[in-house]
Amino acid sequence: MGTGSLMDELPPIVPPENPGRPQYGRNVEPGEAFRWLGAGWRDLIRNPGGSLSYGVLVFLVSVVAIYGIYALALDYILFPALAGFIVVGPVLAIGLYEKSRRISAGEPFAFADIVFVRPRSGGQVLFVGVLLLVLALLWMRAAVLLYALFFGVRGFPGLDSIVDTLFTTSHGWALLLVGTLVGGVFAAFSYAISVFSIPMLLDRRVDAFTAMGTSTALVWNNFPVMVTWGALVLVLTALGVAAGLVGLVLIFPLLGHATWHAWVAMRD
Repeated sequence: MGTGSLMDELPPIVPPENPGRPQYGRNVEPGEAFRWLGAGWRDLIRNPGGSLSYGVLVFLVSVVAIYGIYALALDYILFPALAGFIVVGPVLAIGLYEKSRRISAGEPFAFADIVFVRPRSGGQVLFVGVLLLVLALLWMRAAVLLYALFFGVRGFPGLDSIVDTLFTTSHGWALLLVGTLVGGVFAAFSYAISVFSIPMLLDRRVDAFTAMGTSTALVWNNFPVMVTWGALVLVLTALGVAAGLVGLVLIFPLLGHATWHAWVAMRD
């Protein structure tokens, strides 16, 4: 490919136009998170076939992944794997961001446009995607190590017995406490670096580190609304999973479109 390789396409880090410290605080009220959800719903029902088809693809991939976990007798990583799904979700939703971007810009769109997306930042999205995948794998490995730390190197009791194991033993309660703290660290970090970085890389020609740093700064400086938004994402995703994953057909596109509107609110 010569000079057309991914590494040659990496954009430089561009300094801000105005010198001094960037202002990331947007003074956005927590209730705005629900307005983002409403805006996402409006994008979803505008030519909904593409968005729902996207949701069906996510559902099918999830079913295949869970089937593979059971087929390989890896059921002990099921819950960490579901948590890892939330970590990589922002990358999977890039096509939904593109549909919302085109709607906002008054541009036409087809299903091919939201499946074969061309981010303005080029291969930088791939870099962030790989990083998030590594974080998800580390989270799953940490969960296995924590189980071994509290219960020793012994077989997983199975999903039928896991509730009793966790809630009726002292080791189980200790694992829940420590596991929640460790998982919270993974979740907070991945959420901070990804919630706005993927929409930013789609929207602007910047490098991955600038996008992740900007995302983290926006989350930190708009903490109340971003905690509200994170809670909405968690609750709705949990509902989609609890509905046998079928709920993701609707919920995943809704959250994807809404996340784009969250980015628009924060970037302006």
